[in-house]
Amino acid sequence: MITFDSPGMLLLIAILPPLIYLRHYWKSRGGRLSFSFTIWQKEVFKPGTYISNIILFIGSMSFWVGFLFLLIANAGPSLVFREKIYMTRGMDIIFVLDESPSMAGKDFLPDNRFESAKDVIKAFVEGRDHDPVGLVSFGNNAVLRVPAGLDYKYFLEQLEGLQLMDLGNGTAMGMGIAVACLHLDDSTAREKIIVLLTDGDNNTGEILPESAAHIAAAMGIKIYSIGLGSNSDVPLEFTDPETGKIYRGMYKSGYNEDILKEISEITNGEFYQALSPGALDTIMSSIDSLERMEKRTKLNINTKPIHRDLILAGFILILFDFFLRKWIFREVL
Repeated sequence: MITFDSPGMLLLIAILPPLIYLRHYWKSRGGRLSFSFTIWQKEVFKPGTYISNIILFIGSMSFWVGFLFLLIANAGPSLVFREKIYMTRGMDIIFVLDESPSMAGKDFLPDNRFESAKDVIKAFVEGRDHDPVGLVSFGNNAVLRVPAGLDYKYFLEQLEGLQLMDLGNGTAMGMGIAVACLHLDDSTAREKIIVLLTDGDNNTGEILPESAAHIAAAMGIKIYSIGLGSNSDVPLEFTDPETGKIYRGMYKSGYNEDILKEISEITNGEFYQALSPGALDTIMSSIDSLERMEKRTKLNINTKPIHRDLILAGFILILFDFFLRKWIFREVL
């Protein structure tokens, strides 16, 4: 945004059209010299070339733009920057996402469960404001993909790069929760939450989901668990990242609802069942509305005067026109 110390001085811009008319279009402009062609012994006068006319036009434009800059500078322009400063820390949120092959179930059309989960996480993060977010994924093992932070762009890049079976074909749900808890241990946020998205049952890993939930509860972390899909046969299609082989077939899906309910109850969180992409969107919107903190902010307003820059640019443009006419075209007047 631009402000002016003396906006009334901008009225001087109104003199530009008359000046342009007097210099370029007024028939009586300039002086006249009487000269007899009978005594001229040199070459015949020729009109200027097309390129010369273009160069002269550019020179004239630079002169008037430079003159305009000087008039604007006379009004004292300044750039105004508004900066929002947060006085309180936001809550820490870590998403724990299942990467097992069953997440390729095609009952979340037009995508599968895995891609639908990534889409709602993306929409959730894009709607947050100053809340650090992190990402953990799990298969046979669990890995921290993104530590909780405010670099949403980096988070979304890492989320987009996730693939099924990067960590094997198991479902180490307890390990995923434990890794998220480990990286929230040093957090100074007043509220810390884990959002778990899975469609299966814990079948591998060294830590049980219930044990991980008790660890989270002791650390003051709430777990929102989301069970994806239904207990029915669903078409399945995925590519093994190690061999590149494509697998297709029918899969008897089903997650352990009792475990998901228990880990949420232990941590004072909530359990949700998502049977479709629309239901998943609604669930994430519900979590988003539940987990909102009052944030204290202040607005800093900084101004940067730019009249010196305009004056410098104006003189450079005017001198450019002068240089073209006096040193290139050798004008006398």
